[in-house]
Amino acid sequence: MPPRTLGSFAHALAASADLDACIVALGEALAEVDRSARVALIRYDARRDMLRELSIAVNGRVEHAGVDTAFDHLADRMATIVRAGGQFADLGDNSDEYSALIGIAQLNEEGLLALRGIHTEGSLAAVLALYEPKRFFGTRVMERFGPYAALFDLAFARFAERDAREEAVRTLEDVTQRVHGDYVRNLKDLEGQLTEARTSRARSTGGGGDPQRLLWLETEAARAQEDARRAQRQSQALEQQVTAAVSQLEQAHVELHRRSENLRQKIRTLYLIERVLFLDASTADPRQLADGLLALVGDDTQAQRCSLMLRVPDTNQLYIAAAKGLAPAIQDGTRVMIGRGVAGKVAESRQPLLVTDVTQAASHPLLKDQYFTTGSFISFPLVYHDQLVGVVNLTNRARAGVFVEEDVERVRLLGLVISLVASHAQLADRLFVAIGVR
Repeated sequence: MPPRTLGSFAHALAASADLDACIVALGEALAEVDRSARVALIRYDARRDMLRELSIAVNGRVEHAGVDTAFDHLADRMATIVRAGGQFADLGDNSDEYSALIGIAQLNEEGLLALRGIHTEGSLAAVLALYEPKRFFGTRVMERFGPYAALFDLAFARFAERDAREEAVRTLEDVTQRVHGDYVRNLKDLEGQLTEARTSRARSTGGGGDPQRLLWLETEAARAQEDARRAQRQSQALEQQVTAAVSQLEQAHVELHRRSENLRQKIRTLYLIERVLFLDASTADPRQLADGLLALVGDDTQAQRCSLMLRVPDTNQLYIAAAKGLAPAIQDGTRVMIGRGVAGKVAESRQPLLVTDVTQAASHPLLKDQYFTTGSFISFPLVYHDQLVGVVNLTNRARAGVFVEEDVERVRLLGLVISLVASHAQLADRLFVAIGVR
């Protein structure tokens, strides 16, 4: 399956309102890989060491069924792999036996079952079960489905944290209401008894009231008030603890989202690299290859305006091999002397240039260009085996974004791929002839 499905799957997980929606998205992603395979989520009960509930997507909805299977039914080696998480444990010849044990309907043909543990807060929380037809040729679905399972792990952790946060809030509300209710009832009872005693004493003649009982009631009322104040302080302390726990969960959620975004970006980068390598292996058109190399780095960094410059053979000049979003007057094949302008100086120094605020770099000619609309740009040298291949320039990041050091490091990786492909394809020489550099 083309890696582009990973991007759409990550978007579907991010947009899911609950875990069932994530399971449906996971089932749809598996159908794109192999329509005969099945995937299910099985909840794990750590206190009883049992697999309890199976959830599987069927026709766009999730069906739930009880399992109640002891975890120790798995062989020790398999159980260790599943508990560790992060990879599928292949049950091999025992697949049909275990699929019946956990409640996954068997296929019409011989199948293979693989289990993958999912962790929350460092402990096993669920198991992902993948059941695929047994085939003698081709790559296992288990291997191709690994990236999808990793993304689902992140989504599962996100909803687990949300459920824990909601449970903490409900617990706090229950405790607070119970303590407050007990306090109000006890205080009301004691106040009623104290009022009754005072009234009885006031109506009695000749001091016939019971001063000891009155004193006892006053003492009990004071004690009840002190108990209420103590309970209130305990409630406030508990509320602070729960608030701190909720804050930690929120911070963990933010960190999880950051890691999810980083993983999504890496998946997209791998997809773009694979697309360029496929283009290099399948096309003989140097123009198409140059456009593909520029799209690799431009799409990955979301640069709306970018250019790929290659070195003119046997000269001290660069020429524009491919561009997007440049001024109409700047055309493919335009030459630039090495050592002049931004790209020329970067080519001469062979050091990347990152400008985060162009207003602080008045010497850059981009300031005079009406098509430059954002405050930062990257100019990166392309070098292969200590030979200058060219320069890639990136500006006008989408949504008026600013390039940072992390972007430079990502461009460094992509630049190596561009340099490698351009050098092995002799792109500078072939394209120089094809476009008729001026």
